Amino acid sequence: MSTAHPYEDPTPINNLFLYWLVVALPFAFPWTFGRMVGSMRQGAVILVSMVILFLLPIFVMAPLEGAGNPKYPAGVTQAETTAHVGGNLEGKEIRHGVAGSTMGAQAITATSAGMNNSAHESYTPLGGAVPLFNILLGEVSPGGDGSGLFGKLILVLLSVFIAGLMVGRTPEYLGKKIQAAEMKLVVVYLLAVPAVTLTFSAIAILLHSALGSLLSSGPHGLTEMVYTFASATNNNGSSFAGISANTQWFNTSLGIVMLVGRFFLMIPVLAIGGSLVRKHVSPATVGTFRTDTPLFAGLLVVVTVILVGLVYFPMLALGPLVEHLAGHF
Repeated sequence: MSTAHPYEDPTPINNLFLYWLVVALPFAFPWTFGRMVGSMRQGAVILVSMVILFLLPIFVMAPLEGAGNPKYPAGVTQAETTAHVGGNLEGKEIRHGVAGSTMGAQAITATSAGMNNSAHESYTPLGGAVPLFNILLGEVSPGGDGSGLFGKLILVLLSVFIAGLMVGRTPEYLGKKIQAAEMKLVVVYLLAVPAVTLTFSAIAILLHSALGSLLSSGPHGLTEMVYTFASATNNNGSSFAGISANTQWFNTSLGIVMLVGRFFLMIPVLAIGGSLVRKHVSPATVGTFRTDTPLFAGLLVVVTVILVGLVYFPMLALGPLVEHLAGHF
């Protein structure tokens, strides 16, 4: 755990400042974007959606870890009572506690930092699902320095297109019409990462050599496996630390998914940018769906969550959800 060492992260205040630095630049990019396009409201919409997607997981993960393991009923023994009241402290730095650890887990999985200050492997099933879900969002809450912004703009184009279909208007963003050519590239961008992440995870589950690298079996082992590929593909670098990934299979397969997630995605993004820059700006009319309103910010958040849910929910159901319901922790 790279930031759990007392020389690097000695106090809770230092911990707070450290993770503020992690998210400061990614959150600054939407504001810069607003200045670049001449509309601070456009930048504010993207910023607000990022902030919502950043804060909501904290309010989910902190209570889950703070409640501790429900298999230890409070009051049986003094040790168990202390463990129950203090929350799930296994794998966490006591200097930071549950609050500082979950905040760190959120900051590093919502960006491309990857520097853990606690062991995600030891989180409760649903608590550990939150960092994984952050990574599966595809670095848009707020994501990496720059990559978070263009990832969010891809989702903006998808949201504009969906809104245009619902109201029967030609979708436009910043005065540029969003047409079939752009949407095909958007689909390529959105499906590339899930395709390699889930495909290689499924292959690894069927390989005895890959299963031998897991610390856990059953639903938790599935979460370990998918987290490994999702983290490599989405440029995060953290892991469920129980897995031993330094094998021929993992070195090769993780290298392939990293090529797709960290380099291939540049191609559709640049192609979309080139397509839009060639188009003339159309003046706004009464039929134009505005993209600088709180309504669109809410639509953007909903589209992001639903998209990830549709793609990854079966895996999340078979991993963290089954583990939680079966009480395997």
